Order: sequence, then structure tokens, then C-alpha cells
Amino acid sequence: MSKLQLILRIVLGIVLIIFGVNKFLHFMPMPPMEGDAATFMQGLGVSGYMFPLLGVLEILVGVLLILNKAVPFALILLAPLAVNMVLFHAAMAPSGIAPAALVFILNAYLMYANKDKFKGLF
Repeated sequence: MSKLQLILRIVLGIVLIIFGVNKFLHFMPMPPMEGDAATFMQGLGVSGYMFPLLGVLEILVGVLLILNKAVPFALILLAPLAVNMVLFHAAMAPSGIAPAALVFILNAYLMYANKDKFKGLF
């Protein structure tokens, strides 16, 4: 593993842990949303389980990445979350797309860097 991969894996892990913990402790306020974005987020909130599930998954993936344990599994778990983050912001809340794009790009890069471990899936 190159130093770049190590640094990006740890940065991605830290970002995921921070945003995952925020879903429980709310130390970073969510910007106000309007229109379809607000309706979508209200629906997720009313479900009662979606935000806690996302928080737990983000924390789990972040810890696995930082500890260098089951990294391919963590990257596979993160892939649909990263795609949804980007698509949500692209379609409904473009102003917040930068962090979502960062997570997506880091996930894609790390998956590519570990592509030999995914041969059995494809």
C-alpha cells in the first residue's frame, strides 16, 4: 500500500466517523433545506431508523478504514452510500455536493487501488 492510499484511507475514515457521529450528537447543524430536498429529508427522519442506520454504517466503515481491517468490505458498504450522497446533492441540494463528491471520489479511488480484491465480485 502506498503512502497516498494510506493517507486517503485514513482521511476518508475520519470524515465518515465525524459525519456518522454527527447523526447522533448533532454538533454540526444541518443547513436549512427547501423544496424536494426538505421533503426527502423529512421522509427519512420520519422513518425513525434511516438516519441512525446511516450513522452506524458511516462509523463502522470509518473505523474499519482507519484500523485497516476488512477494507474491501468497508469500501463495498460505502459505495451505495457515496453514490446516493452525490445523487441527492446533484438532484436536490447542489450547494452541498463538495463533501459528497469527496467521499465518492476517495471511495472510488480506494476501490480501484484494491481492485485485485474485488475480482471475485465481478
